[in-house]
Amino acid sequence: MGLGNHLFHARKKKGLSQEEVAEKLGISRQTVSKWETDETLPDICQSKKMAVLYGLSLDELVEFDIDIKEIQEVIDRTSEEVSDKIDWTKAWSGKYPILSRYREEVDMDCYAAELDKLLRDLEKKYGYNELDSFLVLKDILASVWKGRKKNSK
Repeated sequence: MGLGNHLFHARKKKGLSQEEVAEKLGISRQTVSKWETDETLPDICQSKKMAVLYGLSLDELVEFDIDIKEIQEVIDRTSEEVSDKIDWTKAWSGKYPILSRYREEVDMDCYAAELDKLLRDLEKKYGYNELDSFLVLKDILASVWKGRKKNSK
């Protein structure tokens, strides 16, 4: 669901018309319509007011599913040079705080040695290069994680 559609459903859930929202926010009904049809975006101040009006947090108000195609396009446009400059641990640690502290808690050498063995095994058995071996191992870990999540339900 796009942002406009999400705004539409949030307004409807609250039982408000576009006119009522416009009046309460001090804007035109056409502006509300343009937000809900993805023609324009509300600014941050308007978004905060809407969140209060709809009884939502700002995060809840603007949360929407990004089209998988858009994500794929961003991945395709990101060069390896740019990707190498990104501190992925820092980038994800806001969402997953463990990433900012695990190095102080975990015996990394022990786990690194085991992972290195697995990577070398993939290279030897299947003839993968280092990057391909890493990507395969990452994908296997993701699959194990999904299986654990599924089994814990």
